[in-house]
Amino acid sequence: MASFEFKLPDIGEGIAESEIATWRVTVGETIQEDQPLVDMLTDKAAVEIPSPVAGVVKELRGQAGDKIAVGAVLLVIETAGAAVDSKPVAAAAAISTTAPAATVPEPAAKAAQAVPAAAAAPLREGKPLAAPSVRKRARELGVDLALVPGSRRGGRVGHEDLQNYCQAPVAVAAPVAVATPARATGVEQIRVIGLRRKIAEAMQRSKQRIPHFAYVEEVDVTELEALRVHLNATKRPEQPKLTLLPFLMQALVKAVPSFPMVNATYDDEAGVVSRYQALHIGIATQTPNGLVVPVAKHAETLDIWRAAAEIKRLADAARNGKATREELSGSSITITSLGPMGGIVSTPVINAPEVAIIGVNKMVERPMVRNGQVVVRTMMNLSSSFDHRIVDGWDAASFIQKLKGLLEHPATLFMP
Repeated sequence: MASFEFKLPDIGEGIAESEIATWRVTVGETIQEDQPLVDMLTDKAAVEIPSPVAGVVKELRGQAGDKIAVGAVLLVIETAGAAVDSKPVAAAAAISTTAPAATVPEPAAKAAQAVPAAAAAPLREGKPLAAPSVRKRARELGVDLALVPGSRRGGRVGHEDLQNYCQAPVAVAAPVAVATPARATGVEQIRVIGLRRKIAEAMQRSKQRIPHFAYVEEVDVTELEALRVHLNATKRPEQPKLTLLPFLMQALVKAVPSFPMVNATYDDEAGVVSRYQALHIGIATQTPNGLVVPVAKHAETLDIWRAAAEIKRLADAARNGKATREELSGSSITITSLGPMGGIVSTPVINAPEVAIIGVNKMVERPMVRNGQVVVRTMMNLSSSFDHRIVDGWDAASFIQKLKGLLEHPATLFMP
């Protein structure tokens, strides 16, 4: 038998260390060559690391949430035969966004209190004598102080009298008082690790380093919604269902060429803005493990149906933990939507190093004045944020007004 020290290989992206997201094996487990050992978290996703040898897991060097340097020992495997050199192993391409949080359980044991029914009638007339703290404790226990014998001067009830009364044997089967529900005192502590820590770090960096400029505009989407409903009712079986997002993607394709500074990333350390001709739209997606942003690459090449199909494919891959590293990187502008729960207004956080994010709020019918008449229209707000270092307020507002015009007159989305 020999011991093999498996060291964390270089998993790309130029990183010097990586966080343990999930162990796939346990100490004492017999494993096979190429069996998944651990998911290591990069800035984009969790990379599955396979075993280069077969054997028995002897030791794990770390737990979920710990950061391990590239080249450091991850685990020790006992192998049959001669010692095996610990050589770098290529990381598998499979992605997993699972990162369970460690918790501290709430104490299970709680003190039980029995309220006796030995006294069937009050022991005294009038209000019993007791200090305010004793009265408060009696109320918490659901005890009528008139039933508690007082041992202090003048029949005054003390804490010890209340305690003795509560511990006295029950004289009758039916209780005379019902205890109030016990106060909740447990505290659950959850380690912020894995994907949740990456999200937290990214949000903190964005808010600390980017001066956000928010702009909200309402959009009349009555015609757009009628078109969407019509297209869904008449689509072919193989075509995907249309949501609002494919139309917004088409609007971005039309509007961005007039405002190239919003389709950009900013390296604030190098002082360089990169403006993109291609439109790579990040779609903020809520998954069981947190928020991820898969990217619809080259949206300028997608028609409305292909855009809808790509959004669905990427969202499904992200929610199922199957999105690749390439699908989770490279966005130049991001769309975020809370769907029917979108609220009236939001202030989305920019997906750094991008300089703009467009937030979709929910659609509601409400009365509006049109040509001097009150009519019911379907309205929706667009809530956007921009990096004010790069995008001026006037340009940001003009860009949103351009989107507004396209969405309010949806035929223009399909004109050359």
